[in-house]
Amino acid sequence: MGRIGKNVLGKMKKICSTIFLILMMKVTVAQDSVYLFSYFKDNGQDGLHLAYSMDGYSWKTLKHDSSFLKPTAGKDQLMRDPCIIRGADGLFHMVWTVSWNEQSIGYASSRDLIHWSAQKDIPVMAYEPATRNCWAPEITYDAKKKEYMIYWATTIPGRFPAGERTGDNNYNHRMYYVTTKDFSQFSPAKLLYDHGFNVIDATIIPNGNEYIMFLKDETRNPPQKNIRISTSKQLTGPYSKPTAPITGNYWAEGPTVLKMKGKWLVYFDKYRDHKYGAIESVDGKDWKDVSNKISLPKGLRHGTIFIVTKDEFNKLNQ
Repeated sequence: MGRIGKNVLGKMKKICSTIFLILMMKVTVAQDSVYLFSYFKDNGQDGLHLAYSMDGYSWKTLKHDSSFLKPTAGKDQLMRDPCIIRGADGLFHMVWTVSWNEQSIGYASSRDLIHWSAQKDIPVMAYEPATRNCWAPEITYDAKKKEYMIYWATTIPGRFPAGERTGDNNYNHRMYYVTTKDFSQFSPAKLLYDHGFNVIDATIIPNGNEYIMFLKDETRNPPQKNIRISTSKQLTGPYSKPTAPITGNYWAEGPTVLKMKGKWLVYFDKYRDHKYGAIESVDGKDWKDVSNKISLPKGLRHGTIFIVTKDEFNKLNQ
């Protein structure tokens, strides 16, 4: 073999070695991850709770099911519906419902889920004095625009005739949103989702070239109270009309979604039955009930699932 052949062979070995290392790194990351479930208990008065899972089905509490963060934002100082995502900056960003009847949401950030920034009360709907509430805020990151979208359910009495008399206690929600790059400056709130019915508890997941919104049809009369799906090419919409319900003959709310091993796994609160349910799908169209496969801590209420490294988990589990 000539010198040129040896050089080519040497380069090929280096390339193969590099590819092998990259593949091994991906395997290590996948094996080194732990699923966390952020949630609240009772009325949210004691703050943030966390549960963990190694397989996405069986969940156990952290810190003996005590609070990781006591709420201070808002007048009522509740911490309901905590949504946590890992941001592009490496921080964990969290938003939550501060009250049943305020025009703001809560926000805080953390590097380790143990030490948190000062809590902010963000008055996202203060420009609409008639606003009754801001419920179940969530965050999704737009990688193209390098910004975050925060979205939530709000009722503005008289704003939407459709559904005005179909909700509980005259609530008639629509989804609204703001965008931000730094969680200090926010765009004006805009309408995100209105297809003529009462809607809450939306969660949006990037999926290739589109965004998938899992939402609750909150219609009370005649009863819907189920989870449906809408899609959009842009994070801020417009979103399609909803699909038929993907949940069964029970009332469901607070969906949180996990994409795992080529399957969609959707958790939701069967709140009238005082337990959680789950469905899974390979294609996002045909759904199978897997409620009998899941196990969650007693009293767990509406939250979100996200992923941490094994090292991050070990620090939480000390």
